[in-house]
Amino acid sequence: MRVTERSEVIAFPAKNRVADIKRCVQMLEELHGEEANRFWRDECRGLAAHLLNLGYDDVAMRQEVMEFQDAVQTELWAACTQAEPARRDAY
Repeated sequence: MRVTERSEVIAFPAKNRVADIKRCVQMLEELHGEEANRFWRDECRGLAAHLLNLGYDDVAMRQEVMEFQDAVQTELWAACTQAEPARRDAY
């Protein structure tokens, strides 16, 4: 076995954490206004702090958080388009 002085932490990508993404989507669908904004800010800040504690540098942490945000936004958009079919007579 080879031991090195430095090890690199490779975490499961945040954008693939399906349970966390679904939990956030559910909360964001239930909350509104400032309460939803506060929840989302707290989630993203918590993820950022967790990644920094794992040893991510600032650039890598920001990239992970952005990819997680994109994954949640994609799920929100998908849920919205499935729930409400487009009305072509509305305009």
